[in-house]
Parts: sequence; structure tokens; C-alpha cells
Amino acid sequence: MKQDTFQFINVPRAEPNKTPLHQRKSEHIEIYQEFTLSQAQQQAERCLDCGNPYCSWKCPLHNYIPRWLTLVAEGQIEAAASLSHQTNPLPEICGRVCPQEKLCEGACTLNDGFGAVTIGHLERFITDAALEGGWKPEPLVTKGMTAGKVAVIGAGPAGLSCAERLARSGVQVRVYDRHPEIGGLLTFGLPSFKLEKDLLVRRRELLEAMGVEFVLNTEVDEAGYQKILSDYDAVFLGLGAQTPLDARLENQQLAGVYQALDYLIASNRDQLGYSEQPAIDLSGQRVLVLGGGDTAMDCVRTAIRQGAVEVRCAYRRDQANMPGSQKEVKHAIEEGAQFLWQRQPLGIECDDKGRLTGVRMAQTELAAPDASGRQSVRQVEGSEHLLEADAVIISFGFIPKLPEFMGQSGLESNAWGGLCLEQGVYPQQSSLAKVFAGGDLTRGADLVVTAVADGLQAAEDIQRFLHQG
Repeated sequence: MKQDTFQFINVPRAEPNKTPLHQRKSEHIEIYQEFTLSQAQQQAERCLDCGNPYCSWKCPLHNYIPRWLTLVAEGQIEAAASLSHQTNPLPEICGRVCPQEKLCEGACTLNDGFGAVTIGHLERFITDAALEGGWKPEPLVTKGMTAGKVAVIGAGPAGLSCAERLARSGVQVRVYDRHPEIGGLLTFGLPSFKLEKDLLVRRRELLEAMGVEFVLNTEVDEAGYQKILSDYDAVFLGLGAQTPLDARLENQQLAGVYQALDYLIASNRDQLGYSEQPAIDLSGQRVLVLGGGDTAMDCVRTAIRQGAVEVRCAYRRDQANMPGSQKEVKHAIEEGAQFLWQRQPLGIECDDKGRLTGVRMAQTELAAPDASGRQSVRQVEGSEHLLEADAVIISFGFIPKLPEFMGQSGLESNAWGGLCLEQGVYPQQSSLAKVFAGGDLTRGADLVVTAVADGLQAAEDIQRFLHQG
């Protein structure tokens, strides 16, 4: 029973305390501390429990947000965790990395004058607190479903979500991945100040307790893929999208110019003790990051923690039109980053000895919306200038790339190089009946939560396929 109908008026929106700024800038730790139970209850009780929950509809997973907020307000944390896990196999991950201001919180009715309910922090609180108390996700075995053997290739969010839902439903699942730990870019791409890696270790333990088997440090080649196809009743491909878009900038191969994922993966592997080579160290350097997405923000904030003397980020549109999370921009500014809006890179500059000196830029102005609905960009005549830098990080996005041997087996690529799903009977089924896929491999680079949604849909599709077989 709700204690205060007007909690949203009497109690303002609040987030957990942040780690002190001087500590944040030097340590790779999450910047937000946890809510206490009383803080979580106060914030959860602000929810209006709308008759038409816009927050749930805006979430790609359609989480039962008002229902588990009510349970938190009542102190029923384990029940809230069970309800949360009905729609999301990775709630503690999504609670940390989702752009809530564009999704659930952005759709909250209280945004109009009162401040949205702090949904993201409460989502992570629920699972963290429940697991700390000994709670475990329960099986979801459904009468009449057919068991089988399924291989998942790729242990990123799509693959983990598919594996979790299949295992909880009584299906035997084995997950293959080329990395030494699960998570894909959750582990090796996202910095620890956004997602501490012990969360993935804990999630692996939960999955293994459900019966999921992991085969890690294993690159699936042509022979391995053919054997998987013959040994399993169905296969899910969650290979992600890690091929950088070509920036097409003059001199982009110069020493000191890095691709964003190369930089982040090297940093994470070094911190985890898996790197054969040290991280790309930008301490003492003037760093310029090109791009306006969340990966660019990760690079900016990593360079700050490495001790770069100056970190700037240049983006060709204005702040309102950037694709990344506004809260990440806020964090970066707090930590000392500078943002240069409406700047278009034209080429990488070097001295007569071939050493990087900076990036030739032009000022831009926004014009009419393009085909995607976003304002197009045009260069301001006579605005060319040089931004000096010792290191340049290019973060212009990523596309999927289907291994050639998989294409030769009959799988079809879509227009941007990913796996086409238009020929399947089920939403996540490929043109080969027993092969399913999802996440960035099929969408192109997208959100963690959409990859999770694809993994869940694929698990449902696979169960139908096994049942009919």
C-alpha cells in the first residue's frame, strides 16, 4: 500500500551519491554509489503507477516498471527481483548502461515539472540487493516445451540473454566466445567506471548454476562452425558489430591515431590482466576524440583517467543532436573534458617528419532535416582551422561483419554487412532454419537493451522451432 500519494511532490527526484570527483578522475570505478533501502523506497514511492505506463512502453523490453517499483516501496526486494527478471535477464547491467533519459525515464509522466522517477538506479538496486541477500533466479520450465541442445556463438548481451532464457526453460545451452570472460564489449569495451567487471563474473556464476556451459578463449572457425551446425539442434549468433566505419580522413593511419574500440579494448584487457601488450597510454598528452556517441564518451573519460593533460571532443552537430547519452556528457564535463560542438574533421595533419600535429577542422551549421529526420550538416565557408593534438581517437561508429565462411554456408548479409533475418519464419530466424541471430549483428551498432530484447525473442523462437521439430 502506498504510504504517500503525493510523494512525488514532497520528495524530489534523487540519484545515489557520486564518488568524489578527485577519486573518479584517477580510478576506474563506478561513479555512483548504491541506494540504501530507505532511499530506494522513497524514490520508488514517487511513482504514480499510471494506468498507461509510458515508461514500460518506451522500454524495448517492456519491463513491469510500476509493478516492481511498488514492490520496492513495500520492501519486497526479492519479489521485485523475480518480477524484473521475467522481462530482463541482465537488469543490473541495463540499470547501469541504458540511456534511461531517452527511454523509460524520458517517458515518465513526472518529467513535466517534478523530475522522472529514478528508474535506472532502482533497477540496478533491486538485483544487487536481492543477490546480496541470497536470492537466485528461478527456473521457467513450461509444460509442453521440448528440450534440446542449442549453441550460442558470442557471449555479449544478446547471446547471454538467449542462453539465460533457454536454460531457465530447460534447454541445454553451450556458449562459445573468443574472449577469456563472458560479456563481449560489456567486459572488454565498456570502461569499469560505467560497469565494474565483477558484475559479469557474478552473472556468469548465476548462468552456470542454471546449467549454461561456457567455452571461452575459442575463436569459432569454419571447421568449428560446421561441427556446431551438425551437433546442435539450433544455433544463435550474437557476434556484435566491431568493424569501425571508415573515417576517410587523410593520414588516418598515422602513429598516434587510434580507433575507439582498439583503444578501449586495450585498456580493459590491460586492467583485467589479459593483455599481451600494455594499454594505449595517453598520459601527459593532448587528446582529441572525434565523434558524439557513447563510445566517444567512454574514450574521453578513459583518457582523463589515464592522466591526459587535455581532453577535447569534437562533434559535427550540436549537443541536442548528439546520439550519445546526455548524462555521459555531463559526467565528462564534470571530470574536465571540453566539448567542441559543430566541428567537422577534414583531415589528420602531420609535420614534415610525418608526426601527428592535429586535425584540420571546419565549423558547421545545421540545415534542414535529412532522410532520418535529423538536421543535416553543412560546412561554413572559410571556417577551416587546426586543432592541435598529440593523440586522436576516431569514434564514428561500427558495423557488423559476418564471417565469410558463414556467408558461404547460405546465410545472407543485409545492406550494412550484418545478418539478414528477412527470410526466416520467426522474427530472429535466418534463411537457414536452425540458425537464429540478434543484437548488433543484425541491427548494426545499437543499445545493450535492444540486444537483450533480441536474445529473448530468439530464445522464444528457438523453443517454438524445437517444439515443432
